[in-house]
Amino acid sequence: MTPGHYGRCLAGIVVREALRFVHQRERFVAALVRPFVWLVVFAAGFRSVLGVSIVPPYETYITYDVYIVPGLVGMVQLFNGMQSSLSMVYDREMGSMKTLLVAPLPRWYLLGCKLLAGTCVSLLQVYAFLAIAWVFGIVLPPLGYLAVLPALVLSGLMLGALGLLLSSAIRQLENFAGVMNFVIFPLFFLSSALYPLWK
Repeated sequence: MTPGHYGRCLAGIVVREALRFVHQRERFVAALVRPFVWLVVFAAGFRSVLGVSIVPPYETYITYDVYIVPGLVGMVQLFNGMQSSLSMVYDREMGSMKTLLVAPLPRWYLLGCKLLAGTCVSLLQVYAFLAIAWVFGIVLPPLGYLAVLPALVLSGLMLGALGLLLSSAIRQLENFAGVMNFVIFPLFFLSSALYPLWK
């Protein structure tokens, strides 16, 4: 196998996942509706409870809308990591995973390609959400959109790897959906993504 073969495999898997995501408009809309509802609806209620002085020692004043955006970006990546792994369980049940496994490439490389493909889709969702946040007046510095990219790639890889770990241990689609919710919601609501735990 030459480096060109590995590159074509990576490009093929990334393009396949991107096309699947683009064709599944419901998945794209759902990925943006969740953070949009938090940003528009829940932010109004939490703003009245938490006020604007959120960061200790309460000398730095930011609005709740600004505080919540990084947490919502994490929510987008968390849900996408699990959804990408859900598609792998689906492929395994439907038999399309066999077309990948017959390739003369190491299985760890195929998993790495799936992980990178999921991360690319995650970045697409994140920047789409940041565009929505920009419309609502939450604007990053111009270089901030690039400066945050390494952190987004690392967090996308980490959360995608967590999903792949779960999908490698769970064989049935129905079981994975239940375990996915069991993992997602404690991680999300016990973090300080939506509200400061110290208040």
